[in-house]
Amino acid sequence: MKKVLLGCCLTSVLFILSCSNKGGSPTPAPTPTTPYTPPVVSSSFAKGADVSWVTQMESSGYKFYDKNGNQKDLFVLLKSLGFNSIRLRAWVNPGDGWCNTADVVAKAIRAKAAGMKILIDFHYSDTWADPGHQAKPAAWVALDFATLTSTLSTYTTGVMNTLKTNGITPDWVQIGNETNDGMLWEDGRASTHMANFAALVQSGYQAVKAISATTKVIVHISNGFDNGLFRYMFDGLKANGAHWDIIGMSLYPTTANYTTLDAQCLANINDMVSRYSTPCMLVEVGMDVTAPADARSFLTDIIAKTNSVASGNGQGVFYWEPEAYNWQNYGLGAFDSTGKPTEALDAFGN
Repeated sequence: MKKVLLGCCLTSVLFILSCSNKGGSPTPAPTPTTPYTPPVVSSSFAKGADVSWVTQMESSGYKFYDKNGNQKDLFVLLKSLGFNSIRLRAWVNPGDGWCNTADVVAKAIRAKAAGMKILIDFHYSDTWADPGHQAKPAAWVALDFATLTSTLSTYTTGVMNTLKTNGITPDWVQIGNETNDGMLWEDGRASTHMANFAALVQSGYQAVKAISATTKVIVHISNGFDNGLFRYMFDGLKANGAHWDIIGMSLYPTTANYTTLDAQCLANINDMVSRYSTPCMLVEVGMDVTAPADARSFLTDIIAKTNSVASGNGQGVFYWEPEAYNWQNYGLGAFDSTGKPTEALDAFGN
């Protein structure tokens, strides 16, 4: 009898609950997520990546995967993500061989096969050249300045001709890398020998143009937000007779300051275009790999801002070594620890 009464009570409760729900508010539907839309850019805008580490990584057993876990050739993978340009650094005689002329050519051939435009970044060193390091190649250390200038020209011509022999005509060439205080120190240190630095830039410029008149020559300075630095450097180069086609910039903000630095960078670009009648390009950008959502927001913003420059004078954005995962303690890549691209690179999508 207790079982019958209990059953009746349970039935009554369920009936009351079901009836009460009919008169109440419906359960709200989940809020739909707005799909991400990459910034729309001009057809000529360079959406680029510097992947100079790729052959060294591959030789160490590294592989690259799409977001579904399918192994892909890095150049093909980047093309599928919306990239259309590849940047490759060139070292004169590196001790381990990576980024020497043969290695640069091998990567350039792969980039061309993937349908990419190509930017060659001459460091004019056997190793890293950056604002704090501009060491001469070991074989050039004892040269007087006139011979140093002609040797730079001969080397540049040689690399350009080797590329040409292999069917590669670079779209862009950098004469020096992050040359905030010149290059080939001490002879080419801008703060003490601006005329020498200008002569070295001009020597490289002429060497490139002698092989390919259509290749655009870039002079590259870091800290794209620092208008004073850029005015100082390019005023000095102009006053001393150097020529260039594009001003290159680096920009590595944090998740906390990228909106400020992006705005300052855009203002600097507009000033460079006005002051020198020269287009600009972000040839290096990056952000903390552990903050991919913030990195995507940064990239979306800086790509849109660069593309917004009047008359197509903001010509592209290159991510520096996005493929570097679990590699040499570098923390500003854009692939996760399993070798897949993070959402940061969605900003380069079509």
